[in-house]
Amino acid sequence: MNTSQVIQYIVSGVTLGSVYAIVALGFTTIYNVTGIINFAQGEFVMLGGMLTYWLLRSAQLPIALSFILAILMVTIIGLLLERFAVRPAQKASLISLIIITIGASTFLRGIGGELWGRDAVPLPPISGEKPIGFLSAFVLPQHLWIIGIMVVLMVSLHLFLSYTLLGKAVRACAGNRYAAGLVGINVHVTSAFAFAVSAAFGAIAGIIVAPITLTSYSVGTMLGLKGFAAAVLGGLTSVPGAVLGGIALGLLESLGGGFVSSDYKDAIAFLVLFLVLFLRPQGMLGQRETKS
Repeated sequence: MNTSQVIQYIVSGVTLGSVYAIVALGFTTIYNVTGIINFAQGEFVMLGGMLTYWLLRSAQLPIALSFILAILMVTIIGLLLERFAVRPAQKASLISLIIITIGASTFLRGIGGELWGRDAVPLPPISGEKPIGFLSAFVLPQHLWIIGIMVVLMVSLHLFLSYTLLGKAVRACAGNRYAAGLVGINVHVTSAFAFAVSAAFGAIAGIIVAPITLTSYSVGTMLGLKGFAAAVLGGLTSVPGAVLGGIALGLLESLGGGFVSSDYKDAIAFLVLFLVLFLRPQGMLGQRETKS
């Protein structure tokens, strides 16, 4: 195996890892505010891609407007999920809340299959398909868009949480949801915000990855599970950890598929998840919980 192949595997790994990182940021945002693992996150990814395809092909809208409208529509779906499924059951057990998100995932996937069929469909790349030379390998413009958008989302989320009033309220809920409510923070608003951000991030991930991997009604299942694995790998409470976990997982998959066998590519994510849960359950950048 020559150097150019290794570089190509690394480029592919960072690209896929950036998608996993965006999905993982959605998991981390909701978990920090509500303590819930939202297993409907993958369906936000599916909806982003499929709604964009529908707006482009059926509604004949321009590509930029289709992107924006699809993200807004998925964000609204995320808000509806929080308002009518999660919030009414907020006093239920954590397991019950997780089961609700699994049920929502199944429902959204079924609706997607009925509306758009079961065939995988493509989305056009953002800025052409002409490869760009990089060292001894080639990079598609879409790869650069994916990596760049991931960086922008990560930085924007960090700045928002650090320097805005709502962001500080979200951080307060992440520290102690009940104490935040006692000092006047509206926990319902922060919870709705978390689901809105999570849904928007999922939609963006689904839109930008579709030109490379296609999109379909079932694409969210695997991307959601890999995003969850990335979030656990980095530490469920850490924004930088989610990004680091996504990149690490993408590199492991790409290099493992290249050096070992592509048949085991998907299994790598779950092997990593099991190892982290057994050996370091708090993840790379997460903090170990202590009981008082």
